[in-house]
Amino acid sequence: MRTASPRPPDAAAAAAGVGSVELASAEDPAAAFRAAAATGRLLTMRSGGTSGAPRTVVRTVGSWSGSFDAVTELTGLSSASRVWVPGPTTASMNVFALVHADHVGAAVVASAEACTHAVLTPARLALDVGRFPAGATVVVAGDRLRPALRWAAEKAGLRVCHYYGAAELSFVAWGADEESLEAFPRVEVEQRGGELWVRSPYLFKGYDGAPGPARWDPDGFLSVGDRGMVHRDRDRERDRIRVGGRSGAVTTAGATVHLAEVEVALRPSAAGEVVAVGLPHDRLGAVVAAVLTDATDRDRLRQRALLLPEQARPRVWLHLTDPPATVAGKLDRAALEALARDGSLRRLT
Repeated sequence: MRTASPRPPDAAAAAAGVGSVELASAEDPAAAFRAAAATGRLLTMRSGGTSGAPRTVVRTVGSWSGSFDAVTELTGLSSASRVWVPGPTTASMNVFALVHADHVGAAVVASAEACTHAVLTPARLALDVGRFPAGATVVVAGDRLRPALRWAAEKAGLRVCHYYGAAELSFVAWGADEESLEAFPRVEVEQRGGELWVRSPYLFKGYDGAPGPARWDPDGFLSVGDRGMVHRDRDRERDRIRVGGRSGAVTTAGATVHLAEVEVALRPSAAGEVVAVGLPHDRLGAVVAAVLTDATDRDRLRQRALLLPEQARPRVWLHLTDPPATVAGKLDRAALEALARDGSLRRLT
């Protein structure tokens, strides 16, 4: 039987023992990273993640620098590149991008029009897709990148890279969109009970202070609770990774339904985004509702939902063209669920 620890015992002690450098609040994160590397100190980042609960992530310099060569090769970044990072440094993806640009000697620029490379969320890409010079490379992370948005970016002349990771895990999977993700170099990914577990040289050491969602296994694998699946691509003879996210679960008529798994099942047939939420129900306790950004998806997704167990099929279909986002550009699930619960969203009949 596997046992999992909510926090390795040496994380806070290690940070206190050798000293640490806080990256997210540093005026110049790249300079702070270089200082930590030169003095052997650990890195810390104060981050709220997707749950909004503040926590401090502790990691070694090597857990980031060990991936530099792979990211450089995958993105084609060089000292001649110009990198645009529009998101806040409260998000680890943006801090890493700035540190990596500094490592290769690339310049950081202030606009999409001036860049050869950009690191941004899908929401920001959708907003700015027409602003980039033809041939620019966009690295998209922080949320799922739908194939339709990837194709729109490529039609605009962009090269698209997409990755899945987390503040605790760093890089996990890389591809061109959410449907083409494969394990990042030197990363092992396993599906256990519907959750993704990761083992790699890029994992963090633990939390300093308030705990977070990470759980460790004695075999060195780590999970932050993201739902997903690993499946074999027979054509490529490689494992593909599908990520559902940490959308929680609802209990309906005594059955537990993981909302992320509902989304994974429905998304391949959707033209727009689909987000599953739980709504209170007098008799069943709760029911699954699907919020669609494209109202024309409803009929098609209702048919696809028949493949799900009955309790997992959405009983309510809602529409919202522009779902709320956090300051980091990620989907704000709590705000969206509140809108669904208070009747603010248009019901699709």
